[in-house]
Amino acid sequence: MILNNEPLSMAESLEYVKDKEAGDTELVGFVKKFVKLKPAEGKEMRKKINELNNLKIKPYHVSKIIDILPENKEDLNKIFIDIGLDEDESNKILDVIKKYK
Repeated sequence: MILNNEPLSMAESLEYVKDKEAGDTELVGFVKKFVKLKPAEGKEMRKKINELNNLKIKPYHVSKIIDILPENKEDLNKIFIDIGLDEDESNKILDVIKKYK
């Protein structure tokens, strides 16, 4: 049953697929190949990005930021293809990302 329709990063999704009794070990192994953060770090990063109070940043943008962890403005702008971030906005997001690398 779907309780909430909210985009999650792969790191955050690990909390929901870690049920070893259900035989999800293959799925967990697959997701871990691509995940760079622990689930708690993903949640913390989401909170910090949301605290920037930027209306341009949508929940699906935050999920992609957590998944990809862009290192520069060019990589960050690949996530925000539908809108443009100014230099200050980009720098604030990149500062948050640097804390988790």
